[in-house]
Amino acid sequence: MLLAIDQGTTGTTCLVVDKELQPRGRGYREVPQHFPRPGWVEHEPEELWESVVGAAEDALAAAGIAAGELSALGITNQRETTVVWDRLTGKPVHRAIVWQDRRTAERCKELPRDLIRDRTGLLPDPYFSATKLEWILSGSEAGDLAFGTVDSWLIWKLTRGQLHATDASNAARTLLLNLETLDWDPDLLDLFGVPPSVLPTLVPSSAVIGEADFLGATVPIAGVAGDQQAALFGQACFEAGQAKVTYGTGSFVLVNAGRETGAAPEGLVRTVAWRLEATPPAYALEGSVFVTGAALQWLRDGLGILESASETESLASSLEGNDGVYFVPALTGLGSPHWIPEARGVISGLSRGTTRAHLARAALEAIAFQTADVLDAMALDLDVLRADGGGAENTFLLQFQADIARVPVEVPVEKETTALGAAALAGLAVGTWSSLEEVAAARQVETRYEPRLEEAEAERLLGEWRLAVRRALLQD
Repeated sequence: MLLAIDQGTTGTTCLVVDKELQPRGRGYREVPQHFPRPGWVEHEPEELWESVVGAAEDALAAAGIAAGELSALGITNQRETTVVWDRLTGKPVHRAIVWQDRRTAERCKELPRDLIRDRTGLLPDPYFSATKLEWILSGSEAGDLAFGTVDSWLIWKLTRGQLHATDASNAARTLLLNLETLDWDPDLLDLFGVPPSVLPTLVPSSAVIGEADFLGATVPIAGVAGDQQAALFGQACFEAGQAKVTYGTGSFVLVNAGRETGAAPEGLVRTVAWRLEATPPAYALEGSVFVTGAALQWLRDGLGILESASETESLASSLEGNDGVYFVPALTGLGSPHWIPEARGVISGLSRGTTRAHLARAALEAIAFQTADVLDAMALDLDVLRADGGGAENTFLLQFQADIARVPVEVPVEKETTALGAAALAGLAVGTWSSLEEVAAARQVETRYEPRLEEAEAERLLGEWRLAVRRALLQD
């Protein structure tokens, strides 16, 4: 048995997974988000840790096993979220600054775009970790500090302060890793004023890197990957050109780029997909959409027009069309393919006949439209798009995605592919599976959605959507 820890933006999921890559037990704990100012998003690092412990206890109990019966554990995590703590006390010096946070937008305007894109494959955007780290360090007293993305924080806690490490897929999201050398870049450390002493050790995504002292047992830590790369792995996108979309708080489209490290197309980033032990790294092209599922949360919590996100499927399906209502959910700026943090949300096409069903439908359509915009920037001839995450339960969304992107959409039986990817990385390291082919054979498809909408109608809808996006970009 393997334990997969999936620490996400709004909650932590833990799965106990067997050698058929099937879940035998699940646990989930919500994670509070803190919004001290407009555009600021934070987590309490200790609350992240407590959610992991609680979700793991629940998963083990549901599987009917003790921690001592685990062969290994794998970690996957919300990326870019930045934690800094004191090595001596183990206490965070500030709340974790979440990937959605926009407080460093002005600083990003000052940064050398070409240098950053050339060295890291990324763009100077507050989404990534380095400006968050710079901000925390500028307000912290000198001391023996440690920086990490959430995986590093969890590894530190799991090993009781014995190991400070991260894998290449997470390090590649910091603006500090050189994509060619796969090492911390001295010029970028100087640019952001980051002392090398605060950085974690770089380790493979699949290898036994240490031992967790967890829930009364010693368990090897054998898999580590950022959540979107773990989902790519869990969807068995092992061949160049295979792609997946994860519908979560945001939505993330990744395509396996093989060993290619060249410049990404405009509007996209290139990142490390994973690095297996004793093998060269695999890379990925990525488009990051910041607000998708979070828009449904806003309709529920901010406007109070939904009881739950699951209502949106029936509400959207109750209408024959969108009646010209479009919602551009630029609630924290726009990510791929625009990368404009100053953009603000827009709802257009309102009339006296507009109802909450129109807003629900517009929010779901926006998820598919934004994904289609990323796929268009990738300029790929896809055979299929593999979908997962919470939104993969929504049949309206999935059919509309196939219609608007003009590509079949496949949904696996197990939607928690991020956690399955972490389990698969760990299992490969400890011999549960001996090859990527064995992992791929364990993947099961539940449903396939074929495009049904006329192409001309899809183009009309996309044209109206892009007009609404231009309004959000404050250009009209």
